[in-house]
Amino acid sequence: MAMEINGTPHGNEPRPGACLRTFLREEGLLGVKKGCDGGDCGACTVHVDGVPVHSCLYPAVRAEGKSVTTVEGLAGGGTLHPMQEQFLAAQGFQCGFCTAGMLMTAVTFDDAQKDNLPRNLKGNLCRCTGYRAIDDAVRGVSTDGPGRCGRVGANAGAPAGPAVVTGTARYTLDVDPADYPGLLHLKLLRSPHAHARITSIDASAALALPGVRAVFTHGDSPRQLFSTAQHELFTDDPDDTLVLDSVVRHVGQRVAAVVADSVQQAEAGVRALVVDYELLPAVLDPAEALRPGAPAVHGDKDGAAARIADPARNLVAELHSELGDVAAGLAAADVVHQETYTTQRVQHTALETHASIAHVDDGGRLHVRSSTQTPFLTRRALCRVFGLAEEDVHVVAGRVGGGFGGKQEMLTEDIVALAALALRRPVQLEYTRTEQLTASTTRHPFVIRISAGARRDGTLTALAVDVLVNTGAYGNHAPGVMYHGCGESLAVYQCANKKVDARSVYTNTVPAGAFRGYGLSQMFFAVESAMDELAAALDLDPMEFRRRNMVRDGDPMLSTSPEPEEDVHFGSYGLDQCVELVDDALRRGAERCRDAGLDRLGPDWAVGTGTALSMIDTVPPRGHFAHTVLELLADGSFQVSVGTAEFGNGTTTVHAQLAATALNSRAELISVRQSDTALTAHDTGAFGSTGTVVAGKATLLAAQDLAGEILKVAADAAGADVGECALVPGAVDCAGALLPLTEVFERAAAAGRSLRTDGRWGGTPRSVAFNVHGFRVAVNTGTGELRILQSVQAADAGVVINPRQCRGQIEGGIAQALGAALYEEVLVGDDGAVTTDILRQYHIPTFADVPRSEVYFASTHDSLGPLGAKSMSESPFNPVAPALANAIRDATGVRFTRLPLARDVIYLGLKAAGVVPAP
Repeated sequence: MAMEINGTPHGNEPRPGACLRTFLREEGLLGVKKGCDGGDCGACTVHVDGVPVHSCLYPAVRAEGKSVTTVEGLAGGGTLHPMQEQFLAAQGFQCGFCTAGMLMTAVTFDDAQKDNLPRNLKGNLCRCTGYRAIDDAVRGVSTDGPGRCGRVGANAGAPAGPAVVTGTARYTLDVDPADYPGLLHLKLLRSPHAHARITSIDASAALALPGVRAVFTHGDSPRQLFSTAQHELFTDDPDDTLVLDSVVRHVGQRVAAVVADSVQQAEAGVRALVVDYELLPAVLDPAEALRPGAPAVHGDKDGAAARIADPARNLVAELHSELGDVAAGLAAADVVHQETYTTQRVQHTALETHASIAHVDDGGRLHVRSSTQTPFLTRRALCRVFGLAEEDVHVVAGRVGGGFGGKQEMLTEDIVALAALALRRPVQLEYTRTEQLTASTTRHPFVIRISAGARRDGTLTALAVDVLVNTGAYGNHAPGVMYHGCGESLAVYQCANKKVDARSVYTNTVPAGAFRGYGLSQMFFAVESAMDELAAALDLDPMEFRRRNMVRDGDPMLSTSPEPEEDVHFGSYGLDQCVELVDDALRRGAERCRDAGLDRLGPDWAVGTGTALSMIDTVPPRGHFAHTVLELLADGSFQVSVGTAEFGNGTTTVHAQLAATALNSRAELISVRQSDTALTAHDTGAFGSTGTVVAGKATLLAAQDLAGEILKVAADAAGADVGECALVPGAVDCAGALLPLTEVFERAAAAGRSLRTDGRWGGTPRSVAFNVHGFRVAVNTGTGELRILQSVQAADAGVVINPRQCRGQIEGGIAQALGAALYEEVLVGDDGAVTTDILRQYHIPTFADVPRSEVYFASTHDSLGPLGAKSMSESPFNPVAPALANAIRDATGVRFTRLPLARDVIYLGLKAAGVVPAP
């Protein structure tokens, strides 16, 4: 079949039924990404005869006789296309998985189309950036700023930037088939039932199909129970999972795996399997699951051995604790607020779905390439499940296309390892978008009953929460999310009387897991709504009420224990600055709205403002470890090897900047290797906002040690004192004489001295970070329509290592939180099946949905973080939903207690409350 691809004649024949995306990827054009299979995300956009198309919807045979251009062909002669240059200058990407598609769409725009990006980019989704950086990139707005050699405080570009914009960055499945000879593909048969016992599986018809190599069932599974959650201490989570189980506990659970020569043959094999089930009673509601006589989701487990609090009662974990006397505190209050708040399931929706490739080398060593945030912990889990020695397992992550906590799970690695170990051939599994939405993990739904009291002077007298957490069919992250959610959400306020009663409960629904904020966003929705209600009852400004009660520098940070956590300190304190920054921005915004007439939209429109604050510990508890190896190379550059993964969190840039600062070098002279268990001793993983404050600190320590070693070698060579020598870019200045680093390397090598250092950090002591968000909204009281007139967030991130990048993390967190606050919801039907199973049913924010937010940084210097920095990946998410709910309450007088705040919900809520449009 004749066509032209990137200016070159091409004659290979596509497989029958292949879409253009699949054909192009099979031809080695790996910049064309697979994100949705339904034409919804735009990651696969290419040009056909100059017109952008979603290649996942375009049959490959239709390209006959046409000219196809992919991102690899966008530039010519080694020169970047101007739009690629613009995406670099504005850093219009984070993980970068969507970037090739964005570029291929944007390069076709004329000026008129650029003036209406909400419409013209509606077919391209980004889950990371919040779109502001993409807006700047398409319009040609550079945010590079002053260089300062790319050290701390500069807007240094991401080292992978050129690869991202040219489509040469290699994500998990962007591999050369020659590296995996004989590659097989695995597909999963999934349960149609919420709860059932498998009585038989007939694989004979499947095994008779062309290309099918094997079928794996629960009879082939190791018997070691484990958790898909990955933590430094695996005992943090219950052991309740098998690779393949004879009992299925939710719709979508694995039943069997078919391995074949192609994806299509494996899918045919899955359809040919015949399974008999014994249906078991199911429970879908967590309150019902706690009732006596409810079906036991894991009634076959030994609670003590599996670390499940009470399997017979579906109780995974519980927390009951009190500080002071809440009953007395409520009795002493002049105003009391008691209400139940509910949060929903939300899906991470990273554009790169879960995927892994496993193979066994000639020496018997298992190698796994995976889209994971935790390569070292995944290796440990595989060793535990399959009884392997650590040196016999190697795990590596390429560039990861988004994570948000969803890839802190082992969801694909174990099953491909099972197949590869059995067949001794490479095996690949890639989730479809539907599998991602129905069979991976979600945010934990919370039901929170809060009781809060305050005196007339605005002082809190009592703060109590009763929390019910739905962990779904498996307990991955169930204890941690519950404990963490009930921690800082209460500790951020000073109150003598606090109480927590919390339970995390099994149900026969899709499992929940780790998600940005890790329980805090759910809890802050309740706590911050309650703070506004108390302020309203006392006729106090909500910000003033918070000022009177929020924790201050030097105060004990207490949730419900009389003793604070020993290793959590105020490394710096910027909450007061964040409050003032948001308060001031909202005042200025009021003037702008008046000038623009936005406070006079019409008689049906009510305008209001709302705020919320949040606090988060900068590192998870009980240890989070990182190891960095740093060395001077023969060409005078530096190589950093770290264990932490890059998935748009920007840690690669941070490592380069920290090393450049300590070595007084330039960031472009620092190369970073990462997320490979062969490179360093151990790394707990890129979760809990630890990429900077743990892994970055290990890099800083290694760089500081290497600087000292280089100075010693240079001083010896120059016959000078070490104190007379100083590192400068590319050399050492020894009392005015420059010694190039290439010569320093040679001198060290000749003397047998190593210019290779190690840095280690264990994640303690820990600091706290703060975020405050404010909204100004307009609500149409007749239709429920909501318009965000102003969005502002202030963050206490300590010393901001890369302002542009940190701002991008905050904007992305705001956008993701707005989706969760306004419309995102994983819906489960009466049969336990997820019904929002494609992106057209599960709406994540598009360009048009996200307002441009004002972002401000408190001026602090953290004594515990590297060069004064604090974490800032998870925390921007947490105050958004309550601030929005508080703004709607201020505008309409109606308190909404359930997320999401969709337009129909607002309309029906206003109608029920008797709010009617002005006549």
